[in-house]
Amino acid sequence: MVGVLRRLSVLDWIRVGLLGLGLLAVVTELLPVEDAAGEVERIAPILLFLVAVIVLAELVKEAQVFDVIAARLAAAGRGHYVVLFLLCTAFASLVTMFLNLDTTAVLLTPVMLALAARTGIAALPLAMTTVWLANTASLFLPVSNLTNLLAMERLGLSTKEFAGRLWLPQLVSVAVTMVFLWVFFWRRGRRGADRYDPPPPVPVADPLLFRTAATVCVLFIAAILLELPIQLAALAAAVLMIAAFAWRDRSKLTLALFPWQLLVFVTGLFLVVPTLSRYGLAGLMSALAGTGGDGDGAYRAAAVGAGLSNLINNLPAYTAVEKVIPVVNQDQLLALLIGTNIGPVITPWASLATLLWFEWCRRRGVRVPMLTFVLAGAGLAVVGVTATVGVLLLTA
Repeated sequence: MVGVLRRLSVLDWIRVGLLGLGLLAVVTELLPVEDAAGEVERIAPILLFLVAVIVLAELVKEAQVFDVIAARLAAAGRGHYVVLFLLCTAFASLVTMFLNLDTTAVLLTPVMLALAARTGIAALPLAMTTVWLANTASLFLPVSNLTNLLAMERLGLSTKEFAGRLWLPQLVSVAVTMVFLWVFFWRRGRRGADRYDPPPPVPVADPLLFRTAATVCVLFIAAILLELPIQLAALAAAVLMIAAFAWRDRSKLTLALFPWQLLVFVTGLFLVVPTLSRYGLAGLMSALAGTGGDGDGAYRAAAVGAGLSNLINNLPAYTAVEKVIPVVNQDQLLALLIGTNIGPVITPWASLATLLWFEWCRRRGVRVPMLTFVLAGAGLAVVGVTATVGVLLLTA
């Protein structure tokens, strides 16, 4: 037990502490047991989805699917940075949309950094592509972001209705992100080279496992498009991958696959935020965001969501503001979602995906200029949120 405690990082202790505060609120009846039970019942399907999709993504990575795709994208670019830029942004966007933002930050980032080392490509442009699009490409589907699952449930939308309402705002968000990525990180003056050397093909250790993982991913995406319950679709895909690895490579099936940190964080969050809302937070959020369903209310909700995300993290920001917006104000709730999904690109702690991304960059020795990160992120947040909310309102 002592050894386990010593291995906990500072971030792990914060997660455990958050859960401890939430449980303390329930024990002391600052949060009534009935309210706590209601919150746990609400997030139970979401937690099942999160566990399943992270296990799925981890095993798909172990099967080398991401490595092969990244290497083939770089080879397809034939040394041309413009082509590579378009392919990488498309890849990061699709991974975020169909697997979720944490997959992009946690699993795609090391793949991209390894690709940079093999080809002589500057690491920072590839790294910034993953972290920005992990956030700004997470609007399209309910699976893309935990906040989307919460919003879909609150609004009573189906997967098709959710995607139908947000597909154009999502395109605008990605387009704005691409402009900022090119100007700040990918243009010739920033990347420092005219061409790159295309990498050799990645040798696949187990072709059968690779094909199985690729097939499971396709089936998972098909299940989402067919509007099957996303938590059951993710669970089925994860079980298939676990069975495949149990057959081919049991060494990869370890307890480290289980994302206990995320479960602790989310559960604690959904106990602490309702407690704070009962004792003043709801009133403050209502005053800042307003309750108007017009354009002004939408922009205010988006601004508060983005600002609060960069102060405390986007998940508590969304849950805190969501509670004060009437469910009939659909555009205002979706604007809040835009603010908490696109806005968290300024501070390192603004989203869990960004925190995890910084940890990977630190491990790989990639230097992230903090002033550039903050200033470029602030510009992206302001322009991206404003443009995306504008398109949302125009298509209402």
